[in-house]
Amino acid sequence: MTTFDLLREFGHEQLVISQDPGANYVGIVAIHDTTLGPALGGTRLWNYAKIEDALVDALRLARGMTYKSAVAGLPLGGGKSVVIGDPARRDREACFRAHGRFVDTLGGRYITAADVGTSSADMELIHFETKHVAGLPGQSGDPSPVTGYGVYMAMKAAARARWGNDSLAGKRVAMQGAGKVARYLARHLHEEGVKLLVTDIDAGKVQRFAADFGAEAVGLDAIYDVAADIYAPCALGATLNDQTIPRLKVEIICGGANNQLAEPRHAAAVEKRGMFYTPDYVANGGGVINICREIEGWSEERALHKAAGIYDTVQRVVEVAQREKVTTAEAADRLAEERLAAVRALRAVRR
Repeated sequence: MTTFDLLREFGHEQLVISQDPGANYVGIVAIHDTTLGPALGGTRLWNYAKIEDALVDALRLARGMTYKSAVAGLPLGGGKSVVIGDPARRDREACFRAHGRFVDTLGGRYITAADVGTSSADMELIHFETKHVAGLPGQSGDPSPVTGYGVYMAMKAAARARWGNDSLAGKRVAMQGAGKVARYLARHLHEEGVKLLVTDIDAGKVQRFAADFGAEAVGLDAIYDVAADIYAPCALGATLNDQTIPRLKVEIICGGANNQLAEPRHAAAVEKRGMFYTPDYVANGGGVINICREIEGWSEERALHKAAGIYDTVQRVVEVAQREKVTTAEAADRLAEERLAAVRALRAVRR
């Protein structure tokens, strides 16, 4: 599928590619939908093999942000930006100030924040050039604590749907990825008495999980074969695919990663094998809730209360899936689309 095929199929409003050779900068901004409000989505810094890969990633992630904000009940649309380059690059000021200048040309239609490969310090560099950025130091800051808490609440709701009880005590959770979101999730799980099995490309992070949470280290590929109750993808996307789904020995899938399904059809493949899939953008909605806190001036307490509501959203997804006999992924999409359609239908009122 080409970039323009995706653009048409998903109904994106805008796709912008920018460069600044002097700053060694190539960036992409995808705006999917601004029905509910300005398009919010983080800036991802990644060393893509081809620009086509970066384009597809931006388009898919932007669409996911629209649906994530919609099901979370936020006054925000969906967008995403990617910057092509090494996440460990040292020339960050020129790169992110260049990115900020291009974000500013969109006039507030798009608001950026931190994502994979970027931090609140990078957002501060962007802020030198535009006010359309969130997740700044001293403001809402790192969204990982709220995201991790939201995934935890989603996991408890999934447990209730699967086992009739939301207690996770004594369960085994196979966690793929030991980054910031995974760490906050692990803390909640450990406190409830969960046994963690963890893998990550960074062996040091896995060792810290073992020291702090008693986690068992698992090989990168072996994570798909371990016997566990829950698989929690918390790294990059597309880990649920034709090769991995048949290998999983779990009853629930619930994690913090975006775009966990390699293709939409894999939602049915997961359910055919008797596993409960928690739609990724429902489970990890705490991040966008945290950013909305900064944009709307919410208190931290209100943001955490909103993230706790992810539990109820998962229950609504289950109800729709059962009533309409669709997968949980399709049910979540329908909830998002219903809200988008309702707001689009609002009558314009002149002043």
